[in-house]
Amino acid sequence: MTTQATPTSHAVNTSQVSDSAPDLLNLARHLSAEEQHRLQRIEDYVQENIRHQSIEPWNQEELPLDMLHGLGELGLGEVFVDGSSQLFQGLAHIALAQADVSISAVVGIHNELIVGTIESLGSAEQKDHWLPDLRRLRTLGAFCLTEPEHGSDIAGGLSTSATLEDDQWHIRGSKRWIGLGTVADVAVVWARDTADGQIKGFLVPTDTPGYQARKITNKTGLRIMQNAELELDLTAPESALMPKATSFAATSEGLRGSRAWVGWQAVGAQQALLEVARHHALTRTQFGKPLASFQLVQTALATIAGNLAVSTAFMGELARLQEESQLTMLRATLAKATLTRLARESAAIARDALGGNGILSTHEVAKIAGDIDAIYTYEGSYGINMLIAGRELTGVSAFV
Repeated sequence: MTTQATPTSHAVNTSQVSDSAPDLLNLARHLSAEEQHRLQRIEDYVQENIRHQSIEPWNQEELPLDMLHGLGELGLGEVFVDGSSQLFQGLAHIALAQADVSISAVVGIHNELIVGTIESLGSAEQKDHWLPDLRRLRTLGAFCLTEPEHGSDIAGGLSTSATLEDDQWHIRGSKRWIGLGTVADVAVVWARDTADGQIKGFLVPTDTPGYQARKITNKTGLRIMQNAELELDLTAPESALMPKATSFAATSEGLRGSRAWVGWQAVGAQQALLEVARHHALTRTQFGKPLASFQLVQTALATIAGNLAVSTAFMGELARLQEESQLTMLRATLAKATLTRLARESAAIARDALGGNGILSTHEVAKIAGDIDAIYTYEGSYGINMLIAGRELTGVSAFV
């Protein structure tokens, strides 16, 4: 008499499947109770009000300003300057990127390169005038550095000029890839002073005559972020110059912090990828079994989880170093370059795991993957960031 083994059941009770992937390292446990509560409010809000609501604006290349108003009420327009811990700031950026990378880019650039720049480099009068509404996301700013012919070589090649005549700055030039350039209220314009050749920073209201912005369309990533080409031929008062923004060194300081911030975006994007791919694997049935029961699918999920864990650990330790004022350019560039590279790998794996649905923005992975490709390139391309890291390691520059 032959005894037959009972077949192993691969059934999954989909009613008990959580939409959320596990928090692999639980960095939030290091926050104070107050910051843990605040982070939970942010996470709940963005999942309920941004994650799915951002898909159609992403498809249409539109910025839903009403989404920003709610984030302003949560204090996300000022986390860079409100005394929040570095870890809280990073975890807040993860929450935003997990919901939508484009919105996280808007909020992150707003904090690091607009509010942060004005707070650290501006005059008392400039701070009093601009910061109250910026900190509440009632107004927006544009960081105007990159030019049509100068991106990676902007430090030496920047050609936008500023000439002081009769107590007025005459600013002329072109800018490209300027986030929020078409919708911002104030522009942080970097131009080369014709008197001393130094790159300096100016605060220019975007309703100033001679400020012209044209939206860049047909992007495949960060489609909610309104990037623009600018033509500048304007006059600004002498007081438009930020008193501490009188050389490119001031710009580099801000860019160092923003590169580290992109690392948090890479973590949030990968968390979103793991959530979507895991939920799909558990709820999609093929050959009479859930996809989650197949070895190739489990390997894919574990690979994404591994990339996510490495990225999370990197940024958790980087936050500690930032608290100790030890954020070096080497650490910032390696964070930005390495973690966006891992995020790209995770995106390709997740896209494959979803099969045909992986190319639909409504199934989220394609949307996330497009945004990851964008953050892989902005705030310094992958190659340039790696060469900056190489220069820091060797003391020898391979590109200038």
